[in-house]
Amino acid sequence: MAENRFDYVIVGAGAAGCVLAHRLSADPAVRVALLEAGERDKAQEIRIPAAFSKLFTTAYDWNYHTSKQSGLADRELYWPRGKTLGGSTSINAQMWLRGQRADYDGWDCPGWSYDEVLPYFTRAENPPMSISPLRTPHTLSMKFLAACAEAGLPQEGNLNDASHAGYGLSPVTQRRGRRWSAADAYLRPAMRRPNLTVVTGALVERVDLDGDRATGVTYRESGAVKQVLADREVILSAGAVNSPQLLMLSGIGDGEQLRAAGVTPRHELPAVGRHLQDHLASGLGVHCPAPITMVAAESLPHVLRYLLLRKGMLSSNVAEAVAFVRSDPSVEAPDLELIFAPVPFIDHGQTDPPGHGITIGVVLLQPESEGQITLGSSDPAAPPVIDPGYLAAEADTRRLVTGLKLAHRLLETEALRPFVGEPMEPWTGSVDDDSLAAHVRERAETLYHPVGTCRMGAGPDSVVDLELKVHGLQGLRVADASVMPRINRGHTQAPAYMIGEKAADLIKG
Repeated sequence: MAENRFDYVIVGAGAAGCVLAHRLSADPAVRVALLEAGERDKAQEIRIPAAFSKLFTTAYDWNYHTSKQSGLADRELYWPRGKTLGGSTSINAQMWLRGQRADYDGWDCPGWSYDEVLPYFTRAENPPMSISPLRTPHTLSMKFLAACAEAGLPQEGNLNDASHAGYGLSPVTQRRGRRWSAADAYLRPAMRRPNLTVVTGALVERVDLDGDRATGVTYRESGAVKQVLADREVILSAGAVNSPQLLMLSGIGDGEQLRAAGVTPRHELPAVGRHLQDHLASGLGVHCPAPITMVAAESLPHVLRYLLLRKGMLSSNVAEAVAFVRSDPSVEAPDLELIFAPVPFIDHGQTDPPGHGITIGVVLLQPESEGQITLGSSDPAAPPVIDPGYLAAEADTRRLVTGLKLAHRLLETEALRPFVGEPMEPWTGSVDDDSLAAHVRERAETLYHPVGTCRMGAGPDSVVDLELKVHGLQGLRVADASVMPRINRGHTQAPAYMIGEKAADLIKG
């Protein structure tokens, strides 16, 4: 067999891609290639849980930006996405929150109900993943949980139950105090196998088609254009931004949009890139009169404690505690998430805080708004146009304002009051509806959870079928968060692993 010929070619070494590389290469008779645009995950900051924001805007990040968002004061939002082995699991906040039964049952996709995907969640968890409690929860995170109890928030089960509503410390993807990424859990053990080839620094330019069949991919490595052939399947696991981009660069998508970008249409599939959803977050930050927050995490005592014991502030994922709540008693399941950070988290952690402080972020879990990803150019190295359509639906703003009012109520509890000082910029301290709505428009940011751009379904408004095969084509699947028909009421890391696990069974079975 030629060196560039494999049974399966996987594009993208994020959560699902690493799972697939591990599961498919377990058969020694099968040859698997995994192509990753980024380089190997060598940065020390990847290992240190609290250091994840230091990886933003570096070589380990695609460093995307959205188009101007009319619902957010015409701002262009920064979107970090992992560009290394492990993908975004190497640069995220490590939170393992599956979502709720209503999410998966609500997809209305036979084979993907909550009961049917639950075995794939549990297959991933402990081992090969390491889903752990925080080693050293911050005392202020415990105060936040006490504030939730004082405020009378409901508490039903743990945060990964089928119908969770309540509060607690977030489970994290860590092992003995260090990040445990998809590359750690799945890829590195599989890389010892002679039938798995991993190529880093490989920017895939297109999926190669022979009629209606995918035959391989063309990629660029170190300035040279190369091709790899797939005898069985090409599997795109490049994420909710790059998977639809690759389909469109290959001539698969809305013909009119493709021609406008300079791409010759090969296969009409209008839903590619559409139905983009993301979790939008807005927060309240306040000064803390006690100098005990994570502002001090990089001081010598805390650095030494981490290096010697893998404990202390640097073992924190920063977003330590969460509460899932309903914006209105009439909604079927929690549609808001409150995230507590024992530190001011400003500008994605890129701006040094002006002193000790705390943050309560409010996340809209079920946005009505949708957007899309389109090509701005036929150049594979050029970023796609990302338009999430944030707050296009007025109800989304109202629900975020409701959540911010609840966050303010928690700041006023007996449990948190001793640690709450003056408002910290960019929050002014105003809590009337108009002021909070303006705060959302002027300051809300992504929570890094794009989905839906290669959505799964049986109708013309979908991209892949229930087995993740691209409609109308042979030998081509998509397996990552882009296939989710609707964003979940949790975080998207755990579902991405689940999708990878289920895809492996679909491919093999």
